[in-house]
Amino acid sequence: MAKQQVSIREIWMVSREYGSLAGAGGVKDVVSQLSVTLARWSGRSVHVVLPCYGFMNPEVLGFKRVTDPLRSGKELRFKVDLNYPEEERREEVTVWATKQDRVNIYLIDSGRFREKQSVYTYTAEEEASFSWQKAGEGHVDYFAMNILLQKAAIDLMILLGACPDVIHCHDGHTAVLPAMISEQSGLRHYFRGTGCVVTIHNAGQGYHQEVSDLAFAQANTGLSLSLIRRARLDDCFDPFLAGAPYAVMNTVSENYARELRETVDDHLTGWLGHDLLKRNIVLEGVTNGIDPATFSAQEYEKSYIAAGFDPLGDTALEGKKKCKTALLEQLAGKAGIPGIRQSGVLDPDPAAPLITFIGRLSTQKGVTVLTGALKKLLSERDDFRFLLLGTGSRYDEQNLIELTEKTDSQGRICILRGFDTIFANKVYAAGDFFVIPSQYEPCGLTDFMAQLFGNLPIVHAVGGLVKVLDGKTGFSYEKQSVEALCGAIERALSLFANDPSAIRKMQRQAVELIHERYTWGTVSKEYLKLYKKAKHKKIAG
Repeated sequence: MAKQQVSIREIWMVSREYGSLAGAGGVKDVVSQLSVTLARWSGRSVHVVLPCYGFMNPEVLGFKRVTDPLRSGKELRFKVDLNYPEEERREEVTVWATKQDRVNIYLIDSGRFREKQSVYTYTAEEEASFSWQKAGEGHVDYFAMNILLQKAAIDLMILLGACPDVIHCHDGHTAVLPAMISEQSGLRHYFRGTGCVVTIHNAGQGYHQEVSDLAFAQANTGLSLSLIRRARLDDCFDPFLAGAPYAVMNTVSENYARELRETVDDHLTGWLGHDLLKRNIVLEGVTNGIDPATFSAQEYEKSYIAAGFDPLGDTALEGKKKCKTALLEQLAGKAGIPGIRQSGVLDPDPAAPLITFIGRLSTQKGVTVLTGALKKLLSERDDFRFLLLGTGSRYDEQNLIELTEKTDSQGRICILRGFDTIFANKVYAAGDFFVIPSQYEPCGLTDFMAQLFGNLPIVHAVGGLVKVLDGKTGFSYEKQSVEALCGAIERALSLFANDPSAIRKMQRQAVELIHERYTWGTVSKEYLKLYKKAKHKKIAG
């Protein structure tokens, strides 16, 4: 029998992050840019549900209270079952809504979300109020937060009379939803025509949102204990394994999907990929896209120094040179950057190549290897500058700060602890090379961002970073080691010194490849294929 033809007209996404509203990593960009792109097609509606965190002011952000369809003029207010073992309980929520770039955005407002001042972790201010809320550590009620979001999203769709063609669930924070709408009485009938897609943005251990207390997982989700037990990974209830039988599963690059199923690198996930393979769950790979206009060096720099540059057209990149000079002058002293702690200074020498890094200081991001490479290179040569913007492990931070204090490093290395989006763009625009020594990397977006600012990536060729083509759109190395990273950096520095035209050619090729393969206009078509597959799966089931 031929497959029934389906169309995807109504899409709902559930996420903990979205664009400038709430973010902690690349998920915010993926969810927002994919949503906006999909919403541009006429006849299609896109809806996004996320928490209303304590750092948000919905009214200032342009949101309005959602009214109850059955109670004219009354705000929509409902209670969500969120039981604990031995305690039946409900939590009340209200909803805010707005429309941005044709995307309908809903904020789930509850006391549980309102008390959080950051998306995933406690802040220094929260630790000052309650000492057990350690800054940088994850919320103790993370699992209940996730389930509340998913249940509230389901209830909201029902209360608004929405019948989605597909629900796109982002990461382990929302991966239980397909099981809930497929196995719970009433929900499985209401959503009988709704497919589900679960995207694994990061399968690394600590990102699954798993819980070891199976009784708590059963009470909180309302799922049967037998399903909870079937979804165990290393004796913990794993949201990805719970949702997998009821959804189309994908991760954010083809190569990362392959690594999870076929290589020993899957040990970094607790063998999630191999467990999915053993259960005959197909794991699709769709490399993330990017909206080049969002990271336009030409448009951004007009507002920054009134001198834009175009990596595709400006032969000499005079605007980029001005950006580099301006940033080096800012970092030559210690005048300070609001919200950022500076260690070390950079000599204002725009002729020296500037190597940059932006990201979390963690094992995943290869910071130990980076620190080792910097120690070696700084002791052996004096023809480059290094600038880092990020924060993370105190141990990694301290090791990098110590490098800035060495006599032979003075004026050559600067560590900026903290993050600011506008300042990050200044770093992208000023840098010549952008190092990404990740131990593993599901996709990587910073390589795209750097390329769009004429900043060539130097990457460990794993996961989605294989899209950086060695010698064509950047530089890459295979083995994760200090020596291999040093070798790649030295190749880049040699080309910079001896063949500037080759560097210029690589800058153009990098941007051209993004426009050819990795815009959201192209990538969104791959997600539409997954959406249709998910809807077919639900209808056939």
